[in-house]
Order: sequence, then structure tokens, then C-alpha cells
Amino acid sequence: MKTISLQDAIAMIPAGATLMIGGFMGVGTPEPMVDELVRQQKGDLTVIANDTAAPGVGIGKLITGKLLRRVIVSHIGLNPETQQQMLAGSLQVDLVPQGTLAERIRAGGFGLGGILTPTGVGTLVEEGKQKIAVNGRDYLLEPALRADFALVHAFIADYLGNLGYVLTARNFNPLMAMAAETVVVQAENIVPVGVVSPDHVMTPAPVVDYLIAKG
Repeated sequence: MKTISLQDAIAMIPAGATLMIGGFMGVGTPEPMVDELVRQQKGDLTVIANDTAAPGVGIGKLITGKLLRRVIVSHIGLNPETQQQMLAGSLQVDLVPQGTLAERIRAGGFGLGGILTPTGVGTLVEEGKQKIAVNGRDYLLEPALRADFALVHAFIADYLGNLGYVLTARNFNPLMAMAAETVVVQAENIVPVGVVSPDHVMTPAPVVDYLIAKG
């Protein structure tokens, strides 16, 4: 794990990259990293997230900046700009049931090819997907999700990269930290090794590539 500046961390991300961004309606989203994506005008991005938040909040800033080509989300949040771009055809929006989205990310983090879920069977969701029967019940095969980069918000990190989260900021961040080729973390508090009890480590240091330095 390396400590890196915010500017250098975002500079590593090429146009057209696939990003996982933690958070739920902006709660648990690494806002400084989103702001820096906008400042550096990283475009043509695919973002995997729970939602697109709202204008001026979290991923909503990327929507407003028209930096996204595609989003894979469980809902668009409270963001009319996402809807407008979707209807205009300038943004591809893949809507995935929330539990299915979380499990597809988890599968990507654990090296699985996908998951079987009954959610969506018998609806429009099943169109174009493989259906598999197990013990007389039909399931849809949903492929695992991985990304080039995961942008993660943590409450606490030590200098090795062990992470802890609090409250609802735990939502997608721990899953996404496991499911990307490069994991970049923004932590509210960076502490010496040993301060974070092993029992409180939710993301272990070996999966973290970069920790954004304070200041």
C-alpha cells in the first residue's frame, strides 16, 4: 500500500475506465475524489454504484459534468439530470435490483463467475439472460461485477491500509474494496499501526493499493 496525493490518485484513472464508487445517496461516497474527477475532467467513465445521488451530491457531480458513459446502479437516486441524459440517449443506465447488485459485486470480489437469483424471474429483467433450474425453482444467472478502480470512503485507516467504517457508510464500500483491480481509499482518520484493533478491521490492508494523504 502506498500513500498518495489526491491529485496523483485521480491522475492514474484513464478516460473510459470502469469505477466502483461507494455510498448510498452520497452517504459514504468519497466526495474529494469525485470533486477531483470533475476537476481533471475524467470522461467516458462507467460507474458501478448504488445510485446517482442528486445534483451537486456525490456521483451527481459526475452526471452534471457529463463525464459518464454508463452507470450500473440499483436506482438513479433523486437525480432528474440522470433521467434527462438517459432519455436523451447520452447515458446508458443499467438498473439492477439492489440485492442483486450487491451480490454481483461480492461475487466479483471473491473470484466467482456470477450468482443465481430468483429476483426478476418472470419479468422484463430476465430478457436475454440465462435461466437455470435448481431443485425445481428457476434462477437467473447474473455475472459478477469488477472494476478497474474502486474509490472507497472509510472512517479510519492505519498506515498499512487496514480500514474501518461506521454506520451506513459501510453500505457498498467494503464490497467494492474487494472487487477492483486498484483500490484507492479516502479515510476521515489516519492513525498509527496498532490503533485499529484487529477485531475492528473490515477491509484488510492487502487489498488496498493507495491511501490518500491528509492535507
